[in-house]
Amino acid sequence: MNVTVNGKDVELDGNATVATLLDTLGFPDKGVAVALDWAVLPRSEWDRELPDGAKVEVVTAVQGG
Repeated sequence: MNVTVNGKDVELDGNATVATLLDTLGFPDKGVAVALDWAVLPRSEWDRELPDGAKVEVVTAVQGG
């Protein structure tokens, strides 16, 4: 299956979820927001299977001053 993550094409095994995608790509466990096909996806729905061709945007929180 192919999805687009932050504008880059990513190939995943079938039945991949948002959670497995984030883990595979090395995103942190906390401080992350996800949009799936332009809709914000609550963390409680990260076990949802990704459809082929999905557009995923991942934003991580940054601290600084």
